[in-house]
Amino acid sequence: MKWITIFSLLLALFSLSAFSESEQAISDQTETALLAGGCYWCIEADFEKLDGVKEVISGFAGGHTENPTYKQVSAGGTGHIEVVQVIYDPKAINYSQILDYFWRHIDPTRDDGQFCDNGPSYRPAIFYTEAQKDLAAASKDNIEKTKPFSDPIKVELIEASTFYTAEKYHQDYYKKNPLRYRYYRHGCGRDKRIEQLWGKSDH
Repeated sequence: MKWITIFSLLLALFSLSAFSESEQAISDQTETALLAGGCYWCIEADFEKLDGVKEVISGFAGGHTENPTYKQVSAGGTGHIEVVQVIYDPKAINYSQILDYFWRHIDPTRDDGQFCDNGPSYRPAIFYTEAQKDLAAASKDNIEKTKPFSDPIKVELIEASTFYTAEKYHQDYYKKNPLRYRYYRHGCGRDKRIEQLWGKSDH
């Protein structure tokens, strides 16, 4: 009888442990969005304020050079764009909501850069996976119909390619160098232009 009781307790503990691990696995499930909106310092800072986003990583995508450095991308010739990889909890926020937030934190009327940063490596784009393709197209269509300005939308929709993480000093730059970051963002006119396009309440 004693052994049966011990066995029953062990079985109950094992079941509880398995259930807890299963629940943890589900809660840890995340999805990613790959977005380009000019300087990745700023896009990273914006998205890390959004509820449901777990992490944002600055990097590069869309080019033909393996493991590009910031210096190489900035100089041109690699074909890469500065991007952020947004890692989010799909139970808290969905991909369409991620894109809606993205549109209102960039200048979608430019395809030659963003704000004070010029050149192809700073152009805005949505890098989509096969599962995200239709949602990305629908999001762009909706913005074209509802935008509060007359200029055309020039954001590219690009099939997702290899994402390369930028150097460590670029990650969380706004936290590591808050004064320099605020000076850069203000001097670049990012927030002023966004407010001009989308209105103060949406920014």
